[in-house]
Amino acid sequence: MTKQQLSSVSPKQSKRGTKQPSLLWNLIFNLILPTVILTKLSGDTFLGIKLAIVVALSFPIIYGLRDLIISKKINFFSGLGIVSISLTGSISLLELDASYIAIKEAAIPAMLGIAIMLSTKTSQPLIHTFLLNKSIINIDLVAESLHQTGNQATFDKVLMNASWFLAASFALSAILNYVLAVVILTADPGTEAFNQQLGKMTALSFPVIAVPLTVILTANLMYVFRGITRLTGLTMESILNTNSQEN
Repeated sequence: MTKQQLSSVSPKQSKRGTKQPSLLWNLIFNLILPTVILTKLSGDTFLGIKLAIVVALSFPIIYGLRDLIISKKINFFSGLGIVSISLTGSISLLELDASYIAIKEAAIPAMLGIAIMLSTKTSQPLIHTFLLNKSIINIDLVAESLHQTGNQATFDKVLMNASWFLAASFALSAILNYVLAVVILTADPGTEAFNQQLGKMTALSFPVIAVPLTVILTANLMYVFRGITRLTGLTMESILNTNSQEN
């Protein structure tokens, strides 16, 4: 990563960081509501099998579209989430074999891992989006310090290691997603039991997949932070971009 890539964001741009979405609302729209609807309201006395799928999956889609509208730009991860949920809904409504959902669940994180490694050969590595982000790190200060200390090449190696670690975490996600779908989705598509299993899979995806990946991502972030402090001599307080949290 070059100094020009690091300093592509000005301090003024960093201060205008958008408000981070609420974790509570994320959980409500993407996890709790879909789970409750699929597991409790799929019977004929309530929404029915197909309508329950449509209603349940509409909540995360609406929340993702809301994020796109508020940010006024295409957010890669929101867009990916919308595509993933739409594919799940389409497969379920068409009553295709559950193996297609398992393949889809594994394919998306696997493709992300591949994209991360391929992006290291471009001018905008995806490691920037995940870890070296203007909302987290004072980009300009780090770039200038690396230039002054002559440690840019060494820091490039740190980021390459972090990219491999991040790609490996997505490979783990692909495996866990696939195993979870295969183990849980055993009922015939188009049945109330299948909807309930789909809801159970949605609920378990957080503790089984999201929590371990969050731990791995945090460890990777600390690895990058330690690399920055070691190579620049800056303190953690000066590295963290707290300006975007003000106001």
